[in-house]
Amino acid sequence: MKKILIWGTGNIARQVIANGIGGNIIGFIETIKSTEIYNGKCVYKISEIPTEYDLIIVANSFSDKIYNICRMEKIPLNKVLFLKGSKRQECFNNLVEIKHILGEKNYLGYCAENGILEDTFFVDDIQKYNKLNKRKNFAIDKKYMWPIIKDKYAMAGTMGNYFWQDLWAARLIIQSKTVRHFDIGSRLDGFIAHLLSAGVDVTMIDVRKFPGEIEKLHTIVDDATSLHQIPDESIDSMSALCSLEHFGLGRYGDPIDPEACFKCFDSIQKKMRKGGKLYLSIPVGRERLEFNAHRVFFASTVTEGFSSLQLEEYSCTAEGKIEYNVDIHKYDNDLHNGEYRYGLFLFKK
Repeated sequence: MKKILIWGTGNIARQVIANGIGGNIIGFIETIKSTEIYNGKCVYKISEIPTEYDLIIVANSFSDKIYNICRMEKIPLNKVLFLKGSKRQECFNNLVEIKHILGEKNYLGYCAENGILEDTFFVDDIQKYNKLNKRKNFAIDKKYMWPIIKDKYAMAGTMGNYFWQDLWAARLIIQSKTVRHFDIGSRLDGFIAHLLSAGVDVTMIDVRKFPGEIEKLHTIVDDATSLHQIPDESIDSMSALCSLEHFGLGRYGDPIDPEACFKCFDSIQKKMRKGGKLYLSIPVGRERLEFNAHRVFFASTVTEGFSSLQLEEYSCTAEGKIEYNVDIHKYDNDLHNGEYRYGLFLFKK
């Protein structure tokens, strides 16, 4: 039985393990090591990778980064299998062995990622369909083929961080009976859609252009750092779900300003009316900047930044779950390796 190392400890690695591996998993690798044990096995940093192994399976989304690390650290690429992103010939690419090691579910995911149809159920299904079909207009025609193999073992949708943060905030806002709500840069096709479907009148500010118009959605295309568009002490209900951590990093075309998110903290507090509520989602864990993507905050930094507001709830979402009423310092040392924990803050002025 082959000795397997899994590079990754996040959602992709968890799914790969749940699907089953045809080999002996002897440990895990983290690019930035955050724990000693995962799934009952040792976790190694790059300099600690054992020499006796048959294959490294890269089970995360950072293929280019890990490919470059392997080259720099002289890790043999012919013993590295990338599940996502890398199609380089020098990497492990023996399909017969890959199918045996990964098992059917993981193998179909690998084939879908790499556009491979050979030796999948798709070929057999064509033959079965042709034998059974009696309708000329619905016969298989090669020029109309649209092969999809990734959905066979997929779940019926996802319940990740965005799902939980959008549901959490929308439920509270709708229950509050507010009729007019302000938002900074949250998700149109999730959270904002929830509010609009409940008849809430929403004014949304974003530095990016909006894709269209819809009833009850009022839009302002502008930098929201100062909120100069809004009178002081005028807002009863406001949200910012996974937006403020990006301010001032240039990612969305906004000006570079290391203090931009903290300036917006101050602006929000000035614009809120006494008794008004703020619904905030922001990455929490060991405090750091991951330029130019976002910042990750200590939860206490957020509460201190909104010192003129009273914290009514602090919950968290991570790994497809929501955890209510969390201690403010519980995740101060959490690195979470790119699959972030979102802090859900409900403040009242």
